[in-house]
Amino acid sequence: MKARLGIAPIAWWNDDLAELSDDVSLEECLRQASEAGFTGMETGRRFPMDMKELGPILSRYGISVCGGWFSGLLLDGDLEAEKDRIAQQMQFFIAAKAPCIVYGETARSIQGLRSAPLATKPKLSETEMVAYGRKVSDFADWCARQGMPIAYHHHMAAAVETEAELDLLMEHSSVPLLFDAGHMAFAGGEVMRVIDNHHARITHVHTKDIRRAVVDGLDRSRESFLDAVINGAFTVPGDGSLDFEAIVKTLAAKGYEGWFVVEAEQDPVKNPPLEMARKGHKELLRVMDAAGYEVVK
Repeated sequence: MKARLGIAPIAWWNDDLAELSDDVSLEECLRQASEAGFTGMETGRRFPMDMKELGPILSRYGISVCGGWFSGLLLDGDLEAEKDRIAQQMQFFIAAKAPCIVYGETARSIQGLRSAPLATKPKLSETEMVAYGRKVSDFADWCARQGMPIAYHHHMAAAVETEAELDLLMEHSSVPLLFDAGHMAFAGGEVMRVIDNHHARITHVHTKDIRRAVVDGLDRSRESFLDAVINGAFTVPGDGSLDFEAIVKTLAAKGYEGWFVVEAEQDPVKNPPLEMARKGHKELLRVMDAAGYEVVK
């Protein structure tokens, strides 16, 4: 069983909350990630979308592209329009030999609206989910045929947030799944049950941890997803409340091989990115060893 360890640049620069960003260059971000022990990084806003420019920079730090976010609009949008929107990123990711594009549904989402309480997230009827699942499946199939698969990211404050919503999407679609332990725990789902039910669809993993006291203390009728981030709801493995040894052992038992990516947006002043990256990497090495994974350098 082989695993690769990556990290997302959201610990250094938050795309939704500019004030939660460390004032470092792309090269310094990569240097710190490499120093912490990671060999992959998902893309972010300071990444040039051209491997002729980015490739030599990545090589200097022994880092490869291990994914990256696409803000999808399929819920309300046109399938052909979404193909056009993703085309440039797809060609870049193919050139970068990335494992997948992370598909996040942002239509109707309130994840970027600080004025929108968590309780006002979009909700789909089963009829709407059936139609949406068909559209997402068609899009995923097309992306795979182009040579770059997507992995669907269930996400707080979006149309597919809860365990029940994810179950419904999985029932009515064939889209590959990005499993994010932190988002599912935040949404009130049973993390282990989600793995049991959908392990055959999991093609990418985000190892986001939560601070349970912060999550449980939120007033979801008043506070937004961004409020939760500012309050410190998320953190790296080894610094939060989730049992990543149990999570990783379960994924190993189900046969998952591939990337485990630390993606934990936090205030970089209160939680220095290099320090947190080291902590997350140390914990992942521990649990990978316990689960029997060989970590590919």
